[in-house]
Amino acid sequence: MDREQCNMDLVIIGGGVTGAGVFREAVRNGLRVLLVEKKDFSWGTSSRSSKLIHGGLRYLKEAQFKLTLESVRERERLLTQAAGLVSPIDFIMPLYSDGGPGRAAMAAGLTVYDILAKKFRHRYLSNKKLKKKVPGINTEGLTGGYLFMDAQVDDARLVQRLICEGVRQGGRAMNYTEATRIVRDDMGAVCGVEVVDVESKDSLFVSTTAVVNATGVWAETLHPSPEAGLHLRPLRGSHLVFPKAKLPVSQAISFFHPDDQRPLFVIPWQGVVLLGTTDLDYDGDVNREPWITESEVDYLLSAVEKVIPHAGLKREDAITSFAGVRPVLSEGGKEASQESREHAVWVDNGLVTVTGGKLTTFRRLAWDTLRSVGPFIRSEPLVGEDDALFCEVMPDVPSGVPEILFERLWGRYGSGALEILETIQGTDDLACIGSTPYLWAELGYAATLEQVRHLDDLLLRRLRLGMVLEKGGLDLMERIRDEVQGPLGWSDARWEAEVSAYETLWLGCYSPYPQGLVA
Repeated sequence: MDREQCNMDLVIIGGGVTGAGVFREAVRNGLRVLLVEKKDFSWGTSSRSSKLIHGGLRYLKEAQFKLTLESVRERERLLTQAAGLVSPIDFIMPLYSDGGPGRAAMAAGLTVYDILAKKFRHRYLSNKKLKKKVPGINTEGLTGGYLFMDAQVDDARLVQRLICEGVRQGGRAMNYTEATRIVRDDMGAVCGVEVVDVESKDSLFVSTTAVVNATGVWAETLHPSPEAGLHLRPLRGSHLVFPKAKLPVSQAISFFHPDDQRPLFVIPWQGVVLLGTTDLDYDGDVNREPWITESEVDYLLSAVEKVIPHAGLKREDAITSFAGVRPVLSEGGKEASQESREHAVWVDNGLVTVTGGKLTTFRRLAWDTLRSVGPFIRSEPLVGEDDALFCEVMPDVPSGVPEILFERLWGRYGSGALEILETIQGTDDLACIGSTPYLWAELGYAATLEQVRHLDDLLLRRLRLGMVLEKGGLDLMERIRDEVQGPLGWSDARWEAEVSAYETLWLGCYSPYPQGLVA
């Protein structure tokens, strides 16, 4: 076991979207920054979200105007500054006489929604228009509906883009590295962090006066809540994933569950269709992979049966599933779906904890955190809150490359897109992997340059093949092996072990019939 030492201005613990956002903004300020993540980057909530960058229409109903305003503003920023990674998506919300909001309430809410965005986008749809846009929609009690706009993202790829750009600008990021102890001086001020590679057991002592705890559902293990009665409440959200042939929708559909009136959705994403999401207390081990339960499957299928009965969706039609655990701050006494998605920042003599919040507003969380951590680093304030999200500016489209393809690659990889294109040796590299939008050339790039330790890092987070391909891509493993075994430097024995571990993980937690992992 080796032990190193280094000096940093700031150490960030947690490699989800919040930690990645803090990392990117801190590096931009010229700070010496180290980010550590005890599993893989975006392993937790930030790879298992509903993939939405949205203004939070339902928050208006709960009078959370500030959160809605922040969300809408950040959505517009991301649509403008992260093209190719964040894209607009039309939503349709059918209205029924036997449940859910009425026409007047929806019109009022969507009008406020558009006012906040400073763009008038919603419109009413008659039953006739709804039937054209959503073939097979249930017309019993249908009273029309509304079309409005939000946005979607590849959540894990957003995290990776933030981290990779920060690293290219001089930051240091380490996955599979756990912060085991925060060290304080005689006055109680932070003076260092001990971190350990969870696999090699190599250790590193980092001298620093500032630590950000961005560990999501783990936040209170490092910093118990300083507010009496306010604690983290882990909530599981689960999804089923269907091929488009089984659920051929061209826009998202938002609707309400007939039993409890919770909002649900059907969303086209990365060549498949997502059905979600649940919102339940999670009492499992947050250090292990969560999975969808039998009752959640029944809950989701009964909801879509109400809105699109002619689709006849059954569990066996799904190709994958996934579940994530959200870090929601709670004072107790509320239903899970009624909990606020506001975030909190706690300061303790150099240790700054940020938790709660939502994917859309990650940059607001990052800057609230940096304002609190700044005084522990230097006297002058940190700057750049209103700067563009990414420093790297997309260049002219290279000759011979379709513009839409280049925009997508740039959105996902930044300047790494140029490296991907430089490695292409033939048309096969530009071919899509199965029915997905991912290119074979992306696999080799990620395996070479994006800190892949295990096969699930590559297939579940760098690319999302395990979520969007039937059997999680297991039937393409020989071709995948040709692309990545060399760049990863794995022996044949290591490759076989990784495939076996990935298959066990996928069957246990991502298949349509997951049973969890054996301890």
